[in-house]
Amino acid sequence: MTLRNRILVLVAAVAALAVVAVASVLHASARAERRNETQPGGPKITAGRITLTAPGTMVFRNMAWGPHRDELTTVTAATPSGPRTASGLKCLRFYASSGTGVCLQAVHGTVTDTYRALILDAHLKETARYDVPGIPSRARVSPTGHFAAWTAFVGGDSYAGTNFSTRAAIVNTRTGKLIPTLESFRILKDGHAYRSADVNFWGVTFAADDRTFYATLATKGSTYLVRGDLRTRTVTTLHTNVECPSLSPDGTRIAYKKRVKGLPKDAPWHLYVLDLRTMRETSLAEPRSVDDQAVWRDDHTIVYAMPGDYGADLYSVPADGSGRARRISGAAVSPAFLR
Repeated sequence: MTLRNRILVLVAAVAALAVVAVASVLHASARAERRNETQPGGPKITAGRITLTAPGTMVFRNMAWGPHRDELTTVTAATPSGPRTASGLKCLRFYASSGTGVCLQAVHGTVTDTYRALILDAHLKETARYDVPGIPSRARVSPTGHFAAWTAFVGGDSYAGTNFSTRAAIVNTRTGKLIPTLESFRILKDGHAYRSADVNFWGVTFAADDRTFYATLATKGSTYLVRGDLRTRTVTTLHTNVECPSLSPDGTRIAYKKRVKGLPKDAPWHLYVLDLRTMRETSLAEPRSVDDQAVWRDDHTIVYAMPGDYGADLYSVPADGSGRARRISGAAVSPAFLR
């Protein structure tokens, strides 16, 4: 057999093995669909009713293959890896507070997909919907449930590089008044009014006063934590190198991802917590790069998503820099802890 023929045989064998592997995965998924089950090895999931006013529960997007893939699902917060109840409502990103939810969805078209934000009541019934101008990436609801926010990529699809553009919107869930972009707000940077064509905002997080919010502002290759005021429509820079902030339940600290020198360009972040009174940073005990807007399980624990076998898994780490990171739930992303 010539060398050329040997190579052709080898290529054909590799291709055949790849086809078998793909067929096996598709068969397992199809069998799970027919049986109304998740793929073997996945979490136990049953259909049921979900409410956003049940304290002590975690609501999230289920990532396990099967009939409930991408649906909003709930578990008890005390046992996040336990059996799940699936709602039937599919979301790409989700958040909820005080009986109000925001669900960012894809609308699949014949040529291209479009996106929308649904405002949900406590029983997951849609109360309003808004067009989203690009791929959804972040979602938040204020502690009172009176405001919701979302971020979308309108150019690019990753925060790792610099060649992207985002659009952050805030809506009053009571009146329906929409602020389609935070770029309309007045910027105070280092105590002075600031304007630039390259300004981007993302990762809104709300305080409990229905007025104050925090977000990331990017301009001229740098990122800043900004404090926003919904009444005066201004944002003020507070701290540098802050992305995807998340305000603690007690309103005193911000969890965020920070770019660290020496890390790979496609995975440049480390998790930190910032004390808003002292501006002291605390590095958290998660050694891997985290690309997520973390959530606070309580005043002491941070929860975030990392890549997993089904797309994403949830991990937790202490907010004071102690301890270690641990996986709390597989095949899950975009959690909200109901209080």
